[in-house]
Amino acid sequence: MSDYIFLFDLDSTITKSEILPTISEEIGKSAEMRELTEATMRGEIPFKTSFLKRVDILSNIEVSKVRNIVNDIPLNQNIVEFIKTNSHRCYVITGNLDVWISELMEKICMKDHLFCSKANVQDNYITNVVSVADKELIAKQFVQPMVVIGDGDNDSGMARLADISIGFGGVRPIAPSLLRNIDYAFYDEKKCSEFLTKLL
Repeated sequence: MSDYIFLFDLDSTITKSEILPTISEEIGKSAEMRELTEATMRGEIPFKTSFLKRVDILSNIEVSKVRNIVNDIPLNQNIVEFIKTNSHRCYVITGNLDVWISELMEKICMKDHLFCSKANVQDNYITNVVSVADKELIAKQFVQPMVVIGDGDNDSGMARLADISIGFGGVRPIAPSLLRNIDYAFYDEKKCSEFLTKLL
């Protein structure tokens, strides 16, 4: 039996779509959001800069409404089942905001195994972003052998540190920078979860 821990990206790895673009559709900002998100995924804009711009676009939506939208986003169920079954060894590492994804994390048993960006909220609106998660720095804190699963440019740092790195392209193309740093690529969530199970 291995002693790997499993670090999962959230958007398009656990979810079947990118969270921020899905939220932006509700306020008619989808084109602007998609452009920023795609450029970030390709590594053309630093994640922190892009993330703050994208949060600013969405700051006029009530936090409770965003949580409801996030809770309705379809999930990759095979991957979610792996996480739930092995929750003591799984962690979610995401740039998304705690105040938006907290209920989703409870649903997939990751509330206490979450590393994410943080924001302050007043009267149901975000007042300011406190911190933006740096996935590579977070991954460096772990001492056990790591398996990293993600799809975007900002997963590349984690992938380089991992003992086994996996690109998941079941929702969107795996970012070119990540492809250069992975050991395996999967484009089917069932096959991906089967492979993860073999690593237990």
